[in-house]
Amino acid sequence: MFKLISTGICCIVVTISLAGCSLSIYNTAQQNSLVEKQHKGKQVNEQKQAHYNFQNNRTVVVSNPESIPVLVNKQNKLPAGYVPKDLVFTQIPFVPSPANSEKHEMRNEAAAAIKKLFDAAKAQGVNFLGVSAYRSEKTQISLFNTYVNRDGYLKARTYSALPGTSEHETGLAIDVTEGDGKCAAADCFSDSTEAKWLQEHAADYGFIIRYPKGKEAITGYQYESWHLRYVGKKLAKEITSQGITLEEYYNAAKVNN
Repeated sequence: MFKLISTGICCIVVTISLAGCSLSIYNTAQQNSLVEKQHKGKQVNEQKQAHYNFQNNRTVVVSNPESIPVLVNKQNKLPAGYVPKDLVFTQIPFVPSPANSEKHEMRNEAAAAIKKLFDAAKAQGVNFLGVSAYRSEKTQISLFNTYVNRDGYLKARTYSALPGTSEHETGLAIDVTEGDGKCAAADCFSDSTEAKWLQEHAADYGFIIRYPKGKEAITGYQYESWHLRYVGKKLAKEITSQGITLEEYYNAAKVNN
């Protein structure tokens, strides 16, 4: 019965399209209902409001991509062609790469915060290197296609984002590794002294471990102990102390692969 109904709807869409018209499958009331369900049971304050504009039943375009705590994931994407307005080159050491590479960039506030984090860690005998920070939409397209060709689409989706849905495109995220770079973006980083330091201190500088262990079904990504996301000190401490994800903070709908 469901397949017959779906086929009927598709025929109607095609017929109207040929007549030069368009048919919106979801009306405004349905759109509002979907957004309300995402926030049900949680009070939404000014910091949490208006990050979502309805696009379709699986993806929304964030309405305020410049917001520091913006939620970007498999269901909440950046506007097409988005480029942060305040990108600057970070003043931290990176794994070997061209000094003018875009992956050395972050938004101004996040760049200042990661410098403080690196300096504080170094003062305690813990050394970090940056691996990859900002990533343009063009770069994300190339990177995702590379992973798909190597591992297949479904596997790639567990650790890499479709263009427009990568946190790296916000300029607020950075992958880091230990001082010798041997575990860059690798599972072995999870057992390092550096990873343990981040668990204890990242929030003090406004960062969260964005894809924590045990939250894969919520974030839609495998555990990445090296992926830091800047959200500001107050929010970072709240999220970390509660042991939740950014999705849970916003009471967003469960992420689907």
